[in-house]
Amino acid sequence: MFDFFNVIMNPLYYAISFLLMAWHGLWTKLGLDPSGGASWALSIIGLTLVIRAALIPLFVKQIKASRNMQLIQPKVKELQKKYGHDREKLGQETMKLYRESGTNPFASCLPILLQMPIFFALFGVLNNAADGKPKGVLTAEDAENFGNSELFGVPLSGTLFSSGGDPGIIALASFLVLAMTATTFLTQRQLMSKNMPADALTGPYAQQQKLLLYVLPVVFAVGGIAFPIGVLLYWTTSNLWTMGQQFYVIRRNPAPGTPAFAAKEQRDAAKAAKHGAVTDPAADAGGTTTATEPETDRRPPQRQQPKRQSRQQRRKAGGSGGSGDAPPDPSKT
Repeated sequence: MFDFFNVIMNPLYYAISFLLMAWHGLWTKLGLDPSGGASWALSIIGLTLVIRAALIPLFVKQIKASRNMQLIQPKVKELQKKYGHDREKLGQETMKLYRESGTNPFASCLPILLQMPIFFALFGVLNNAADGKPKGVLTAEDAENFGNSELFGVPLSGTLFSSGGDPGIIALASFLVLAMTATTFLTQRQLMSKNMPADALTGPYAQQQKLLLYVLPVVFAVGGIAFPIGVLLYWTTSNLWTMGQQFYVIRRNPAPGTPAFAAKEQRDAAKAAKHGAVTDPAADAGGTTTATEPETDRRPPQRQQPKRQSRQQRRKAGGSGGSGDAPPDPSKT
């Protein structure tokens, strides 16, 4: 069984260690100490960013699956009321609803499930390197450099479980464990509070989400005491990526009927009103704009001025009396 596990994990060991050493080579060329904690910590962060960028398509599928699950919850509740007495029929109709709506209830778990082998591969590479044992493409020198690397005077290979009372290891590892736990909790809470309609907050799907909300952080907090600081750095960075990525998706493309959807409508309305504003020429030098009505020509139409005549022509016209004008004033003649 152990050999079979190694056969499955060996390709990941090589892939993870290759990316790690590629980033490490970059930071070394930029002048960082190859055996320093900064170069190795930044290499782990760079590795995390590459992995998470590669998982973006799966994250998109996860978001779509989660949204579909939310939107069909009213129909699921109707099926539960209708076939609650027959669990077999309820299961058949529920699966039929999933197929018709193009929903995969397991797709929402894909990113985290696929990250687990990567996580174990990184754990294996760093754990062996901490003991001076090369793994993957790491050489003995690379393993020794990592084993001796320190960040803020704390070895990256240190763990809470084996800290030996070292206050530096305890402080840094505890901080990263708390950060990892908090980001896991906040990411799940962000999804439930912002991007879940009211109908989806009750029922089996809501129970599943609540379970993830409270259980996952506890699992990471308990397991974190045995993780090397380098692994804690990877997982915390990954959680921050997830939280930022999810915030962007929820803000730009929220599910209908959710608080995030209502907030987006308000932003769109405010944006439309802002784009309809006209710059006031009398505004101050700061470029202040005010929403005004479109400028129109409010001046009254000009009367056509009569053709100018000489005094002799005016006398002649007045004398004829044909124009109906008043006779000339004798006092002006």
